[in-house]
Amino acid sequence: MDLIQDKVVMITGASSGIGEACARRLAQHGARLVLAARRTDRLARLAEEFGENTLWAAADVTRVEELEALATAARERFGRIDVLINNAGIMPISMLAQGCVDDWSRMIDVNIKGVLHGIHAVLGGMLAQGSGHIINISSVAGLTVGPGSAVYSGTKFAVRAISEGLRQECVGKVRVTTICPGLVASELTESITIPAFKERAQKLYEGAISADAIADAVVYAIGQPDQVAVNEIVVRPLSQSF
Repeated sequence: MDLIQDKVVMITGASSGIGEACARRLAQHGARLVLAARRTDRLARLAEEFGENTLWAAADVTRVEELEALATAARERFGRIDVLINNAGIMPISMLAQGCVDDWSRMIDVNIKGVLHGIHAVLGGMLAQGSGHIINISSVAGLTVGPGSAVYSGTKFAVRAISEGLRQECVGKVRVTTICPGLVASELTESITIPAFKERAQKLYEGAISADAIADAVVYAIGQPDQVAVNEIVVRPLSQSF
């Protein structure tokens, strides 16, 4: 029996990259999908492709009320939310001395507050129903720091800390998984605002692996028996040293 069949899975940042890959993989396993992103044209196309077991809405993870509204709509449509995949994120890396204060604020708002807003939107319902699974997408930048990644890494270290705190608070009730991707083909480098860093990152990302590799890790974590919690997975290209 496929343990993912009929589970209701809410995904942020679902319109491209890892989020879209997760949606496709989970649809193949018979999950019911709740898709959130800002680009509604892409969400509408995915929903048309996946069929009636898909709910979608424009949602900005920096606005907690939008995720709350989507979670409410999901429970009204499907009766419950079994899994949240907190995937939305940005990576406008730069040196601290460059003083990209607006980029720092955006990363904190999306990468940290967005994760907290997603947790807030679903956690009460999961605790009330006595089960649930929250998957937070961090990064290998949440394991190590390099020049230019101080703030980005700070946000991804924070995601891992939030995940561990949540795991300890929800032992026996809600499963918590952190996934730390390395270089993965996505639109992440498009958020970089410093040309030199963007060029360097795009060169690095020539060795990126498919987002399907992360989707497979998500499927593995969700597909375990209820008493098994996969707490952290790191997935890198074989060629990636950091």
